[in-house]
Amino acid sequence: MTETETRTLDAPGATLTYDVRHPDGDGTGGRPLLLIGSPMGAAGFASLAARFTDRTVVTYDPRGTGRSPRTDGAARTAPEEHADDVRRVIEALGRGPVDLFASSGGAVNALDLVARHGEQAATLVAHEPPVARVLPDSAAVLGVCEDIHTTYLRQGMGPAMAKFLAAAGRKGLFPDDWRAEPAPDPAAFGLPTEDDGSRDDPLLGQNMLGCTGFAPDTAALLAAPTRVVVAAGKESDGEFPARAAAEIARLLGTALTLFPSHHGGFLGGEYGQQGAPDEFALTLREVLDGAR
Repeated sequence: MTETETRTLDAPGATLTYDVRHPDGDGTGGRPLLLIGSPMGAAGFASLAARFTDRTVVTYDPRGTGRSPRTDGAARTAPEEHADDVRRVIEALGRGPVDLFASSGGAVNALDLVARHGEQAATLVAHEPPVARVLPDSAAVLGVCEDIHTTYLRQGMGPAMAKFLAAAGRKGLFPDDWRAEPAPDPAAFGLPTEDDGSRDDPLLGQNMLGCTGFAPDTAALLAAPTRVVVAAGKESDGEFPARAAAEIARLLGTALTLFPSHHGGFLGGEYGQQGAPDEFALTLREVLDGAR
């Protein structure tokens, strides 16, 4: 029976909380599998982790989210900071290089980790990293992201999250005149229209600009000892994170690996979202085993 052990780790400016799932309670299980997102924490990987009971699985809450409070009062978190936190968790495990599945902002952070500390990961599966700078419409995408962040600071979560959801689900290139388009109605997404005054959302407030504005170091990734697999969901074709994944794969000279479902294809009801976790886990296992 899988046993979960929760640990904490002091880092500069934050206390990190991470979970270690032991397949038989004694810490064995081959190379550990680390599942990371950003700003999504450990709770979002419950369904996926439950499908890898034959090996040690590690999840964590990124700084400023969930059980990993910031202690420095900083308003933003750069991918490099998150990458250093992931490195600290891997080193604290003391089990050598890990296999790393990283999704969304977590994939951005993992690309930086591998570029600077490739010895920490044997295989990285980078799933839909939302990196705008590699895209032909990068100026428009970065402008949209800046507008989402500014809307959050001025109007609160509802209007900003409505813009985020509309942008995340958009197919194809963003036009240069995107500002002429009407702002989406928060109520249409089931979001609040009233501003409650809070400004502590880690996605809209802390990670939005640093994550999307990150520029992957292609040369360092190619030189790293890590096997890098760039992936996207089959249903995500044409969406910004999937387009970025395809471009990064091209820059690395590899084929884009397709996973079942969408951006959150590994979800099994977490946050009210449903992917295809059985099929997703099977594909991930095949990729990690080198069968794909």
